[in-house]
Amino acid sequence: MDSQNIFILGIESSCDDTAASVIHNGNILSNVIANQKIHEAYGGVVPELASRAHQQNIVPVVHQALEKAGITKEQLHAVAFTRGPGLMGSLLVGTSFAKSLAYGLNIPLIDVNHMQAHILAHYINEEGFEKPPFPFLAMTISGGHTQIVKVNHYFDMEVIGETIDDAVGEAFDKSGKILGLGYPAGPEIDKRAKLGNPKAFRFTKPKVAGLNFSFSGLKTGILYFVQRETKANPNFVEENINDICASIQYTIIGILVDKLKQASKETGIKHIAIGGGVSANSGIRQALKDGEQKFGWTTYIPKFEYTTDNAAMIAIVGYLKYLEGDFTEQHVMASARLKI
Repeated sequence: MDSQNIFILGIESSCDDTAASVIHNGNILSNVIANQKIHEAYGGVVPELASRAHQQNIVPVVHQALEKAGITKEQLHAVAFTRGPGLMGSLLVGTSFAKSLAYGLNIPLIDVNHMQAHILAHYINEEGFEKPPFPFLAMTISGGHTQIVKVNHYFDMEVIGETIDDAVGEAFDKSGKILGLGYPAGPEIDKRAKLGNPKAFRFTKPKVAGLNFSFSGLKTGILYFVQRETKANPNFVEENINDICASIQYTIIGILVDKLKQASKETGIKHIAIGGGVSANSGIRQALKDGEQKFGWTTYIPKFEYTTDNAAMIAIVGYLKYLEGDFTEQHVMASARLKI
């Protein structure tokens, strides 16, 4: 198969962002995202509203991605799309569109696992960003997922640790809600954490066996702490917001790094990569960089725009699968709970 001149369209619609990207031989030509601001008023993603917005956005977003890439749809070699995991209504929009487009153009269709894509985003050709060598450990952290994955090869991955309840992104958002911050709260906590003292308040880290995580106890601990302190001083949150945010972030990062340290020790793997929306957090990025000095790790952090949900990561998986001739049939179904 000629790998010299391949154009793949990637489509991502797993949650509330409609995204399309064109990749040419591993180089991203366009990466277009339509955000859905509507969910902010509800303090979380409303699935029904998300799927309706995808229906409105998908045609203009794909059109824009092709236009920015400077190619026509007739030049595409395949269409790659997110099959899962994610919100069923949202996934159905992207899946149906991708199937129709591939069928109409008579080109291969490629299904992509959203969580694998977060990891394989590291293989996009990007100047100044190194690609992790196999095997490596990947920590995928997002609003819906927290996992440590042993990556032996592009499509040979093994989840060795995951959350048994809430994901880390949820822990940030729910902590933010307790503090009266807007949604999503992660970026706001990150911003305020830079201005506060991370050791001002101490929160208990949950004790979970093996390499698994738990964040629900921490969230409850934060809630009780805030209730107790505001009873004594109604202005407590207002007066200490930066210190509270810094302490919450410090605790969450500590939980993640402890498990990564353990995973690295157990597997003997020193190459550590991160992916997923929460890997945009500056404190987590810094903690990984510090790990290079402290634990002898080599860390891999993707370009900022490839951390949150985007279609470039779907396109790179499409390209890698295309090279292997790994195509999918038209009767493929979206899967909300797709595993790595």
